[in-house]
Amino acid sequence: MQLPVQSQSTIYAELWEAGAGPEDLVAVARAAERAGFDYVASCDHVAVPRRLAPAMSTVWYDPVATLSYLAGVTERVRLLSHVAIVGLRHPLVTAKQYATLDHLSGGRLVLGVGAGHVEEEFEALGVDFRRRGAVLDECIDALRAALGPEEFPEYHGKSYDFEGLGQRPRPRQENIPLWVGGSSPAAVRRAALKGDGWLPQGDPRDRLPGQIGRLRRLRAEAGIEAPLTVGAITEPLYVGDPAWDVGRRTVSGAPEAVAESLRAYRAMGVDQIQVRFRCRSRTELTDQIAAFGAEVAPRLD
Repeated sequence: MQLPVQSQSTIYAELWEAGAGPEDLVAVARAAERAGFDYVASCDHVAVPRRLAPAMSTVWYDPVATLSYLAGVTERVRLLSHVAIVGLRHPLVTAKQYATLDHLSGGRLVLGVGAGHVEEEFEALGVDFRRRGAVLDECIDALRAALGPEEFPEYHGKSYDFEGLGQRPRPRQENIPLWVGGSSPAAVRRAALKGDGWLPQGDPRDRLPGQIGRLRRLRAEAGIEAPLTVGAITEPLYVGDPAWDVGRRTVSGAPEAVAESLRAYRAMGVDQIQVRFRCRSRTELTDQIAAFGAEVAPRLD
């Protein structure tokens, strides 16, 4: 699941999150770990312009700081950046940050990357917004080198060029999983050709089979045989019969009913689902997480 509190776009944030803080993040991350969730995720925006603030809000915790903080209060759950806008930073800076996170967490990092969409954010940091796709493509290649086993990584490209520069500590994992986010044609192609996984952004169920088919086709045409972890973001969930209006798109009801709805994702070829629960408080959220882990998740196998 993507964590609450750390990003508060009006599209998905619940009212209680406005007054929440670090202790709430810790409680939710620990609840997810107890319930057997595979990962917790944190978003990335450096700065939000005034024109977008009413919709996006300006609450966007730094993902490296947030995931590092949560690494210290959890033991097993993986730590996903969903997604890091890596084109805003030099790959050696990104590699230093995330290699350290992986080292300190005992090898729990999943590096999710995306192109970004806020033009003013790129302009403020001196990065060409129009070239963000091409820069991300090269950045992925540079990160593969910088996060690999070599203490002195080497990469030579159009935007980035480095060798003879050592970085330690090295990541704990031999290969950091790199998942590509986004649902545009360019993002799907990038995920197929350069990623270990795909993180769609807002695809409804009826679009997923076509997107997954394109992923598989592009990968096969390129002769890539390595497995690809295909993700999906589910509709909002509520385990049980809600006594309040959870919205018409929310999947709710008895555990078997929720599980039956979610099993459709597996039939489409989805490997992992990211869930979000409707809730009016931290306690209701952690109760929902616990109920999902105990009563819904076992029915998905």
